[in-house]
Amino acid sequence: MYAKPLTMRALTFAGLTLALSAHAAPAALNGRTIFQNNCASCHTVDSKLSALAGPGLFGVVARKAAAVPGFNYSSALNKAGAAGTTWTRSELDVFLLDPAKRVPGTTMPVGVPDQKTRAALIDYLATLKGPATAAAQPAAAANDRSGSWEEHQPGKLHHFKLADLPAPFATASAGNGPRVQARPNGSIPLVMPGFEVGIYARDDDKPRLPLRAPNGDIFLASTSNGEIKVLRSKDGRKADSAEVFATGLSRPYGMAFWPAGSDPQYLYVANVNSVVRIPYRNGDLKARSQAETIVPELSETSGGHTTRTLAFSKDGKTMLLSIGSATNVASDIGPKPPQPLAQWEQVHGLGGAWGVETDRATVMAFDPDGKNRRTYATGLRNCVGMLVYPATGDVMCNVNERDGLGDNLPPDYLTRVRQGGFYGWPWYYLGDHEDPRQKGVRPDLKGKTIAPDVLLQAHSAPLGMAVYHAPKGARSAFPQEYEGDVFVALHGSWNRGVRTGYKVVRVFMKNGVPTGQYQDFMTGMVLSDHDVWGRPSGVEVAQDGALLVVDDAGGVVWRVAPKR
Repeated sequence: MYAKPLTMRALTFAGLTLALSAHAAPAALNGRTIFQNNCASCHTVDSKLSALAGPGLFGVVARKAAAVPGFNYSSALNKAGAAGTTWTRSELDVFLLDPAKRVPGTTMPVGVPDQKTRAALIDYLATLKGPATAAAQPAAAANDRSGSWEEHQPGKLHHFKLADLPAPFATASAGNGPRVQARPNGSIPLVMPGFEVGIYARDDDKPRLPLRAPNGDIFLASTSNGEIKVLRSKDGRKADSAEVFATGLSRPYGMAFWPAGSDPQYLYVANVNSVVRIPYRNGDLKARSQAETIVPELSETSGGHTTRTLAFSKDGKTMLLSIGSATNVASDIGPKPPQPLAQWEQVHGLGGAWGVETDRATVMAFDPDGKNRRTYATGLRNCVGMLVYPATGDVMCNVNERDGLGDNLPPDYLTRVRQGGFYGWPWYYLGDHEDPRQKGVRPDLKGKTIAPDVLLQAHSAPLGMAVYHAPKGARSAFPQEYEGDVFVALHGSWNRGVRTGYKVVRVFMKNGVPTGQYQDFMTGMVLSDHDVWGRPSGVEVAQDGALLVVDDAGGVVWRVAPKR
């Protein structure tokens, strides 16, 4: 073990993660609080509502596994249900202790090691009564298929505008998560004419985010099993070796080398609730010593959105860290912070939320040693992809916007992020559009919300992104017109009646500024309205100029390059 284990425990329930500090007293945990702060974004406890990203959990105790009609369970859970598995208290306890051991192939890879913590959650789940109901689809879904996966094809252009936004609740809110199937034999993604695609690497641990080292090695965040891996290729066309660089991490996601250039001294890693750095020399395949924890706690809560992204300012003097929200729309934090508003915002930034959302939905800034913490920007519900644009030094974010307002609202987005800027969440979206669920709570923020640069199809779920810049001497460089544009991995929708996303797009830039337009670049991973075989989660430009695309559903790293 190379990286020092962190004092965190993680709970994953149907795709949502709850991280609990090891020094918390499990006996004092309240099951409802655990659920509300960490699970309610994906699971409803109201029997009158349809499923969200995960199935409704009312009546789950004593319910047969995979028993909610119409919900797209994984093949593993369906198999467990067919075998007669029933969620008794004891069965839930075994499952939550080690989900992958109890149900091999489940999408819930991280367990709850502490028995008292499991008991608190199960006690609360046992109080939730109601029938297992079908996931309702919007009434218009059968007729209105605009923006659906069927329209996705390499070369298709998109340009969404603020003036064209629908009204809130124009359609019902759907619970339409994907059912991931095995990739059909011989199937490969579709890419732009003039390009070819092949498999660069396979990884059954299904890593999420890639990062290229100065020597061309590709580092991968293997989030579910707490590892960082390294791929090395002799010819650039496929990985010849895969090594585990570091272990013992707590849901690692974002990574960055520091300082920039050919001779970095550290690999920085963003865990779910801490930042560590590992001594590194160019070409290392194994961590040369233990990880140093430089930011021991990111926020008091760490459930909900758990993907933390790292980047360094152009001058290398500032470490930037994105922290997504704990909930969908902060519905339970109350109307006022615990301090006078002006005093609160002096510390937490304009529009900074409170309660379980304190220092969430933010980009935070630190010195490279983890000290001098300050708020850089607020109101970014879940900035998953973050980078510093090389030519301008602008900070850029991909943002997963809120759910529950309808199929086409609000769009996700990519934007430049201004220091001190407020981007709306939870009270407003996309400028001065007030969320009706927060109506009248923060009228003082009207006119202060920054509208984003590029609107992406609603519920596309943008994750990793990369600026295309062909390294010097690259043998597989893209045509010159791609230089400076941004590639974005769209992980795919669940809160939309008709599926969208599950592709890689090219965001057009002009003189370092997004034009607002984007183009489908890689598609073809959706099989039907219910089934998909791939979900792009990250992109990176390889040393030879090819584009690498990580698919965290299929466990494949794809390589896209111009045809020879």
